[in-house]
Amino acid sequence: MLSDPTTTVLGPDPAHRRCVLNGNAFQQDALISFNGWQYAAFYASASPAAPEPLYVHLARRELPRGSWEVLRLDDYVQTVDDGHNTVQMGICHGDGTIHLAYDHHCDILRFRISIPSLALSPNSHAWTPTLFSPTQSHLPGLPASHKPFHYITYPRFLSSHPSGSLYLTFRDGKAGLGNDHLYLYSPSPSPSQTYTYKIIGQFLTGINSNPYIHGLDSDIHGKIHITWVWRGFVPYDGWDDPSDTKHKTQAGPNGMENNFDLCYVWSGDGGWTWRGTDGEVVADLSGRDEEKKKTVDGECDGGVTVWRVGKGRGLMNQEAQAVDCEGGVHVLNRDWDGEDGYWWRHYYREPMGGTWTKRAVRPITGTKRGKLAVSRGGDLYLILPDSLTPTIRILKATRTDGYSSYQQVWEGGGYSGEPLVDSARLRSEDILSIFVRRDVHGETERKEVVVLDFALEG
Repeated sequence: MLSDPTTTVLGPDPAHRRCVLNGNAFQQDALISFNGWQYAAFYASASPAAPEPLYVHLARRELPRGSWEVLRLDDYVQTVDDGHNTVQMGICHGDGTIHLAYDHHCDILRFRISIPSLALSPNSHAWTPTLFSPTQSHLPGLPASHKPFHYITYPRFLSSHPSGSLYLTFRDGKAGLGNDHLYLYSPSPSPSQTYTYKIIGQFLTGINSNPYIHGLDSDIHGKIHITWVWRGFVPYDGWDDPSDTKHKTQAGPNGMENNFDLCYVWSGDGGWTWRGTDGEVVADLSGRDEEKKKTVDGECDGGVTVWRVGKGRGLMNQEAQAVDCEGGVHVLNRDWDGEDGYWWRHYYREPMGGTWTKRAVRPITGTKRGKLAVSRGGDLYLILPDSLTPTIRILKATRTDGYSSYQQVWEGGGYSGEPLVDSARLRSEDILSIFVRRDVHGETERKEVVVLDFALEG
């Protein structure tokens, strides 16, 4: 069993909004550690007494027990009440720049970058907004006219690649009708040179569908792993009108009921070529001839589809993915189990032969998505929310028994939203840090954004 965590507060949560902005499963790194410091990104108002307007806040603390320092980027106001419009954060290990992307649901890119070396020498810099660029509508080194920058949803960074480079992916297009694009930020060998992004390309292509990525992760050997589900597209009145915005507000007809199939690819050359689970090349973006470039699409197989799941079975988009210390790939998702209702499922690809297994974890209460994380010793932790209670449960599956059983090691009440984890800190220190919203009871009911720190035992 895990002992109760140490809890620290980042700030007030905008719980007056209809949609949740802090704590959604597709926020890959709202909480991330690097070089002995931990960083967190969230939305909050300037004062608890005034719930609006909302701004991006960025916090840091020196580990293991430093206090949080919080800065507010108040030159950009967040106004749209839409849970897609979260904050995403990445840290380039090669040059120490911190990258932020925020406030997207089929919108123009909103991006900031810090000064070089900020995360490499944090003690050398007072924590102020002047460390960051203004909001930009393009990535450094690429033109604002680049078409995918005009219709972005679900950006996510990969910070931990052994090369020291940083990756960014996002979807363009609307739900059920979009593609995923990949970009590479490589640190310059000279601080005096310009730091720029490079286009790798559109590597997942929807054909009357779009991919929903569970995660963008690398292993210790530098392989990049991606799993996803497809969502089929259902036409609706006005869907082909370029000015249409109904897809931003409606739940259907392009909701999760149209999700199908669990898919997987990996890249051993930094994202230029991609292979299915059997090793066959299924996407090649390395050539200069655009017509000869090959992407993964909804009609591609070649080991890409690793588990057939039909529409209407409860398959969730963007639930969770983790890669263990041996290169095994773990996916958390769900489906309908007849009279027993919906169950969480653990999909696992063992690293040597690439065999996939699927195991039932436990019944699901509520609709919130869970999270996966792997400890330094290779054990798997499943952080599962119960949105009706509200409660968080932590389950553990050990490396020694092949991740074949799940023991509950902690349960706590008063938490809402979808939990996020600091995977980097868990791998390096065996401290499980969870970013989550907590209920606060007093004269007024409110929520705050907190970090729970669990010290793993044994």
